[in-house]
Amino acid sequence: MNVESIVNALLGVVWSPYLVVLCLLAGLYFSVRTRFIQLRALPDMLRLVFRHERSDAGVSPFQALSLSLSSRVGVGNIAGVAMAIAFGGPGAILWMWVVAFLGASSAFIESTLAQIYKDRDAGGQYRGGPAYYIEKGLGQRWYAVLFALVAVLAGAMLAGTQSNAITSAVNEAWDVPVVFTTGALLVALGAILVGGVRRIAGVAQWLVPLMAIAYLLVAAMVMVLNADKVPEVAALVLRSAFGMDAAFGAMIGTAIQWGVRRGVLLSNEAGMGSGAHPAAAAEVSHPVKQGLVQSFSVYIDTMVVCSATAFLILSTGLYNVYDPAVNGIPDDARLLLGNLPGVEAGPRFVQHAVESALPGFGRSFVALAILPFAFTTILALYYMAETNISYLCRDRPMPWVMGGFQLLFLLATGYSALNSATVAWSLGDIGVGLMSWLNILAILLLQRPALAALRDYEHHRRLGTDPLFDPHRLGVRNTCAWER
Repeated sequence: MNVESIVNALLGVVWSPYLVVLCLLAGLYFSVRTRFIQLRALPDMLRLVFRHERSDAGVSPFQALSLSLSSRVGVGNIAGVAMAIAFGGPGAILWMWVVAFLGASSAFIESTLAQIYKDRDAGGQYRGGPAYYIEKGLGQRWYAVLFALVAVLAGAMLAGTQSNAITSAVNEAWDVPVVFTTGALLVALGAILVGGVRRIAGVAQWLVPLMAIAYLLVAAMVMVLNADKVPEVAALVLRSAFGMDAAFGAMIGTAIQWGVRRGVLLSNEAGMGSGAHPAAAAEVSHPVKQGLVQSFSVYIDTMVVCSATAFLILSTGLYNVYDPAVNGIPDDARLLLGNLPGVEAGPRFVQHAVESALPGFGRSFVALAILPFAFTTILALYYMAETNISYLCRDRPMPWVMGGFQLLFLLATGYSALNSATVAWSLGDIGVGLMSWLNILAILLLQRPALAALRDYEHHRRLGTDPLFDPHRLGVRNTCAWER
């Protein structure tokens, strides 16, 4: 048995249907416990995004949002949506929406916990995330170390898949040699990474909104040109999601599995723990403020960007759907719907969709979209991995460790940019799946401080005062950053 077979076997175990059920049930549970905070607090979310709180130790809420969106909004919003449609049918999109709605409550809990238990590193910057709140809140150092190690692995592996997407897209669109693109990518990354969280957040702050707006404008143009088909697309998604469509009636289980898996893995990441890292870096007067901001980021990612990709593909009709009951034969021989025979599921669906509406623009558009999407995702993945390296070093000043990790991160990113990223994708998927298992179980065990903080925040809001967090009043301990 070769390495790829072993990795794929592990992937099947980690991403079993049990994880899908856990993601959905945890989101539903937290929605009920917070009385559907993801709906009730929408006005507050919009207001808090643009608050300008900031200090020498923390970034602004908008910068923290941009940094988390760097991770959530990436190649997965293009490739992940296309793959969900190909292997789960159009109905997978509805289940992506469901997991985003429910997952917004999970994102709220994990981000609020990240703020409550954040700490300062040796440079005085805020650090936090699942490893920090697992140790401080649950008192389980071994559990926290395990999460940190898994997060470092996942970050390094998935960064390579993003760099490979960049070099492949640029080569296919403009025939630029892969080695040239790789060199330019590593130089740009190195210049940003050495600047730390402030420089990473500063780049994300302007690049993320710019790339999202440009992508949505093009998607809107295509949908306007196919406006007469949009109502039928919406009906198709609903029929397919509940097994009522003639062509995709037997795919309801597959639709749910692909919708949840692609929603968590390659899209909103709610409950996975990745969004908790930038959430902890923000300067706010109350943890719930950043919890609400991060909850809103899930909507931006899935309800807006992923939906744009889905309607762009489905409204043009240029996609394939594979029969989940048939395996072991060439892809084209197991098509339930074959509108693009010979075309592999992924970004090329989007490429053909745009090309059909705007001839001569599709290939360049996909490359231009993937470039900033993947680049900012690499920055966010690095920040997640760096935060966990800092935790493992107990936040002591160890510049040689961080410098060595930066070098290894760049080497891994460059290697996958030049070579096939198949194994890196699978290893990254395993890492993300393990992160999800570890983090969801942790926040289920550690929910009480987050719920207490929510009650405290709402009490202040009812009094008409700006909420200020006092952990002692709520009986929450080990909150070093707040006590200082």
